[in-house]
Amino acid sequence: MLRPSKHQIVSKKYFIIDFDSTFTQVEALDELARISLQDRPDREAIYRKIEEYTNKAMEGKLSFRESLAARVQLLEADKSHLKLLVKHLKKLVSTSFARNKNFFRQHANEVLIVSGGFKEFITPVVLPFHIKPENIYANTFVFDKNGKIVGYDDTNPLSYEGGKVKLLQTLKLPGEIHGIGDGYSDFQLKESGMIKKFYAFTENIERKSVTEKADHVTPSLDEILYINKIPAAISYPKNRIVCLVAGNVPEETVKFLKKDGFAVKHTATLDKSSITEAGILLLGKGQTLTTELLSDARKLKVIGYSAEVNIPLALSTERGIAVFAQGKKPESLGKRIARFINNGDTVKSENFPHIQLPSVSGHRFIHIHKNMVGVLAKVNQVFAAHELNVTAQYLMTNEQIGYVITDISGQYDKQMLKEMKSIPGTIQLRFLY
Repeated sequence: MLRPSKHQIVSKKYFIIDFDSTFTQVEALDELARISLQDRPDREAIYRKIEEYTNKAMEGKLSFRESLAARVQLLEADKSHLKLLVKHLKKLVSTSFARNKNFFRQHANEVLIVSGGFKEFITPVVLPFHIKPENIYANTFVFDKNGKIVGYDDTNPLSYEGGKVKLLQTLKLPGEIHGIGDGYSDFQLKESGMIKKFYAFTENIERKSVTEKADHVTPSLDEILYINKIPAAISYPKNRIVCLVAGNVPEETVKFLKKDGFAVKHTATLDKSSITEAGILLLGKGQTLTTELLSDARKLKVIGYSAEVNIPLALSTERGIAVFAQGKKPESLGKRIARFINNGDTVKSENFPHIQLPSVSGHRFIHIHKNMVGVLAKVNQVFAAHELNVTAQYLMTNEQIGYVITDISGQYDKQMLKEMKSIPGTIQLRFLY
């Protein structure tokens, strides 16, 4: 992250985050119904009715209060069902939220969960992410003496249409407010003029009625952190990295990379127009990657192939592009590519020195260079000149290249990056948060 100048005033940013289909991958009340009604013979019809009420409210076709009341009536749930729900939801935290636990820890004072859902299941799911209890705003159930849900607290502003707007008006947060969510009630915050930006979160579901009104459509939390220049688990949002699939590549490989967050595109044949934007290239049997096409692939970081593929390996190495072949299991290729992009691992690479790395803590710099004397010393000279503390460092070489990985604590600036790139012999510099 870049260090602000002495004269720059940094405004505190608050993040108002929805729970259902945003913090978690699912709508919690829908999931609760599947638990509480599992023994009912007409359960499928009731599930569909509950989902219908959910979607109508999220799309702005039904008032939130009408939707909430109708869904709660259909649940027939009690406290024992809620315990099962919490256990279920903890396994379904959105992928990009799960990998950015550090963000929530470092910004505990600025992150608020604001939801039309219920504290009884929201609080135990978000507390492990360092969310402060006083920063969790949601509805609460009403129970009878046997622990059965019989209603909800209808005095809570979040049980009303426009409840998030009403709540925010009372909070009077002293800074710039950003809203993150998937539904119409989240967009209402932007519509009210109370927040600066509304991010339509589409990692789990995309609602056209919401995305067409958003300031940003963001398929992951990484994207939001990147836009706001906040350190994240990965240095560059994976949804911005194009994984180009050429030819017949095993479906398991493609599925793994898509699930990991990369933007997957397919092409029948490789050409200049298709390869120019590719960050990852997957080649199926019989494909040929010419030196001319490789020269056009300016953003390419890694190549993966399954079998019988022609690749200019020497040029790939010269360009700092890692190459991986498929292992015994089809998904192994996807895992190797993801580990290289996310962490810097080069185990099983066809052309890079093999190194397996621990997870990133702080900032990680990956310096790929020609195998020549003195590069490591020059790398460390740059860190020392900028008074950066090196917490871990790794170096591996082969006949052609050297691979230096350095983890640092503290902040860095553009000048430091410029100096790293200008070290003689440098092929490529990658930096991970």
